[in-house]
Amino acid sequence: MKGIVFITGATSGFGEACACKFAANGYSVMINGRRKERLTTLKQRIENEFHAKVLALPFDVSKRSEVFNAIKNIPKEWQAIDILINNAGLALGRDLFDEADLDEWDTMIDTNVKGLLYVSRAVLPFMVERLQGHIINLGSVAGKEVYERGNVYCGSKFAVDAISKSMRIDLLRHCIKVTAIHPGAAETEFSLVRFKGDAARASEVYKGFKPLSAEDVADVIYYCATLPAHVCINDLVLTPLQQADAIYFHKK
Repeated sequence: MKGIVFITGATSGFGEACACKFAANGYSVMINGRRKERLTTLKQRIENEFHAKVLALPFDVSKRSEVFNAIKNIPKEWQAIDILINNAGLALGRDLFDEADLDEWDTMIDTNVKGLLYVSRAVLPFMVERLQGHIINLGSVAGKEVYERGNVYCGSKFAVDAISKSMRIDLLRHCIKVTAIHPGAAETEFSLVRFKGDAARASEVYKGFKPLSAEDVADVIYYCATLPAHVCINDLVLTPLQQADAIYFHKK
C-alpha cells in the first residue's frame, strides 16, 4: 500500500476520477459524498476493479458538526492520511449580481469555502502529529479572473486561492505540502448542476472545443501528489487547448 488518500465530493467528476486513479496505483482511498447510494456504488467498483481498500464517509462538508464527527471517528488504521483532496464544490446559476438567488449564494459559500475549511481543519491533526501530509485544494480559473454573471462563484474560488496560500505559509512548520489546482472548462456534472439539470443548456457550454475530462484533471492531481517529498507544486492552472483563461475561448 502506497498510502491513504481522502477525497471529498467523490461521487462524480474530479473526485470520482481521483478515487479511481489513486486506487489503481495502490493507494487506499477514503471517499466522501452526500449521495450515499453513489458512494456505495463507487466503493464496490473500486474494490472490484482495483482491489484497493476503501472507506466510505457519507457526510455534507458544509455541515460543521457532521464533518468533525465523521473525521473524529475514523478508524485508527485510516487516520494516517497522506493526501487530502478538497474537491467538493459546485456552481449554481449564471445570474447578474442584482438578480441572483441568495440561497444559491449561501450554498456555494457553505460548500466551496466553509466545507474546505472544515474538512482541512478536522484532518490536519492527523498530519501535524506525523509532520507530513499533502493538502490539494480544487480551485478554478474562476478564482483567477472574474467574468460576467460569475459573481459569488468566482468569489468562492478566489477564496480557495487565498486560503491555499495562507495554509501553505501556516503549515510550513509542520512540513505539510499545500497545492491549489485551478482547472478550466471540464465536461463533468458541473454545468448540469449549475443549470439545475438543463442538459441542453449545459451541453452548450462545451460546444466548439474539446474540454478537459475528469480523468485529465485527476492525472494532474496524481502527478502533483506523487512528486519527491521535497518538491511541492504550489499553484497550477490547467485549461483545454482552446481556452486561455476564465474568459477567452477559441470555439470552432
